[in-house]
Amino acid sequence: MALRFRSGLIVFVLATLGCASIGFGQTVQQNPLSGSKDRGMGHPTAQQGPDQQLPGSISGTVVDRTGAVVAGAHVSLTREDHSPAQAVVTGQDGQFSFANIAPGLFQLTISCAEFATQASSGMLHSGEIYTSPPIALAVATAITDVEVVLSPEEVAEEQIKDQEKQRVLGVIPNFYVSYVPDPVPLTARQKFGLAWKTIIDPVTFVLTGGFAGVEQATNQFSGYGQGAQGYAKRFGASYADTVSSTFIGGAILPSLLKQDPRYFYKGTGSTRSRILYALANSVICKGDNRRWQANYSGILGALASGGLSNLYYPSTDRDGLGLTFENALIGIGQGAAANILQEFVIRKLTPKLPNQGPPKSQSGVVTGSGVVSEGK
Repeated sequence: MALRFRSGLIVFVLATLGCASIGFGQTVQQNPLSGSKDRGMGHPTAQQGPDQQLPGSISGTVVDRTGAVVAGAHVSLTREDHSPAQAVVTGQDGQFSFANIAPGLFQLTISCAEFATQASSGMLHSGEIYTSPPIALAVATAITDVEVVLSPEEVAEEQIKDQEKQRVLGVIPNFYVSYVPDPVPLTARQKFGLAWKTIIDPVTFVLTGGFAGVEQATNQFSGYGQGAQGYAKRFGASYADTVSSTFIGGAILPSLLKQDPRYFYKGTGSTRSRILYALANSVICKGDNRRWQANYSGILGALASGGLSNLYYPSTDRDGLGLTFENALIGIGQGAAANILQEFVIRKLTPKLPNQGPPKSQSGVVTGSGVVSEGK
């Protein structure tokens, strides 16, 4: 009895160890048809495929640099596999969302009016609900050309400033010559201003004093006498001639008759054409309408200045109307000779001529807050 119990116990233990040696919880079954053995949970083993990739979703919020949400921003989603892009628009809360997105690398591109385009990328895993950190958009920076259109008076003012720097040999004023091909006409105020600067220039006083000294040395206008008093009278008469001819012929009449008192340098063409141009400019001039016309201002100015000189020159040197016309003709001849010198000589003797090009337009970099830089 005891022996039979032990034998049964041994059989039980061996049977238990034999099952364990085959596998944990597995049974060995004999296929009655093939005679082969299948290992499994009581049924034939099935073929298992690779892990399936589950789609996920991508969402986020678009804000500006202050943290305020940006509604109406366009959000585009592109994939690494070059699949078609998807696009949505942020709602009033600035949020966006893409559903059923295959796993993998992706890129978000956010654009909105008045903001710079922003890009953000990430990696979406299988079945993941991806929430992007807040995407902050910066204010767009636009480069805009700002053209500053100067008025004709402002352009003329710039040209006059250049003329006032023109000095023969760096000393003698050469204010009434323009080297600009098509200068802007002067206003009446500018004509008077140019005349005023001419008569108060220190070189004008020096030259006037020199002429008065030569007249006294040669005893011209003997009625003035000699000595300091005679020199002072000659100096005053000579300066009065300069003032009257400059103001009458260069400011008063040009303003009334709308003519330009300046000489316009030609500088091109044959020598003959330039000489004829210089001679003609002693009796013609440009009007404020930029058309050539008779130089009434210069001719009448010379006559008026000569007539006024009869008021302060000695009576012995006054020949009445005849001398006035004679002086006017002499003045025209001197003007023609001066124009020829201007055309061929004086420009070469005027160092460091200012830039005579037209004023440049200004441009600047404009941002959402205004102009941050500009040039001229």
